[in-house]
Amino acid sequence: MKVRIGIGLVVASGYGDGSFTGMVDHLDELGFDSVWLPEVLTAPTLDPLVGLAFAAAHNPRLKLGTTMLLPGRNPVRLAKELASLDVLSAGRLLCTFVPGLPRQPEVGATGVAAADRAAAMDEMLPLLRELWSGRAVTHHGRSGHFDEVTLSPLPVQKPLEFWTGGMVPAALRRCGRLADGWLPSACTPDEAAAGRVVIEEAAAEAGRVISPEHFGVSLAYASGPLSPATARALGSARRGVDPARVVPVGIDGLRAMLEEFLSVGFSKFVVRPLAEPGSWRSELESLATGVLDLQT
Repeated sequence: MKVRIGIGLVVASGYGDGSFTGMVDHLDELGFDSVWLPEVLTAPTLDPLVGLAFAAAHNPRLKLGTTMLLPGRNPVRLAKELASLDVLSAGRLLCTFVPGLPRQPEVGATGVAAADRAAAMDEMLPLLRELWSGRAVTHHGRSGHFDEVTLSPLPVQKPLEFWTGGMVPAALRRCGRLADGWLPSACTPDEAAAGRVVIEEAAAEAGRVISPEHFGVSLAYASGPLSPATARALGSARRGVDPARVVPVGIDGLRAMLEEFLSVGFSKFVVRPLAEPGSWRSELESLATGVLDLQT
């Protein structure tokens, strides 16, 4: 089982002063597998496609990952954008599709009602795969109407795989039916192991197999004990889940939780500090010292 660790950069400042490219290079120098940019429309973060294209041009080795919103997008335009980025980066793109955060103003900003997001995912995931096949595609549905569209350029990766996230039963079954891997967040190792069973059962029912190498976790960690306000905010995202059980504290706590996930068969990780550190360079060096020896 190949263990890979990438870093999620949630940066609220310092984009234009060279610090972003400095962090990308530092990740590469330290030996991390990938850089990840999330897509949150209403947060002070970079657009992931723009940021990853910039990173791809600046650094020739680091893999480029994103957790990207799918509802609300034009599927042909998105397929072309992702294919173009995969071509320009020589096949380094890693993509996880998500329906979006279940809170305002983010829900409104996507332009798709919360009740319609699951249907958008179900429609667009197989459509993207068809568009990347190189065949002429005709589609009439919620996400658009077009006839005999042939995409070019096509991705370097054949196929360009995509993962999904989510913990609710419908998201687990969707992953099994339509995706190539699973990257949940804010879950315990036991929850992840149980979710994997549902995914693999759904995949088998659909006549598919998801590689055992394609199960990972996006994991936030805190620098110190969670404040009551932070705990409440995390608890509202996943009701009934103890935030202290899904957000490890410190590098040692992060390593211990990574080892727990490894013990239940999860091997791909995106780790990120819960709050932006005072010095990204120091934080990345501490992370490298604390967890990178887990990579195999």
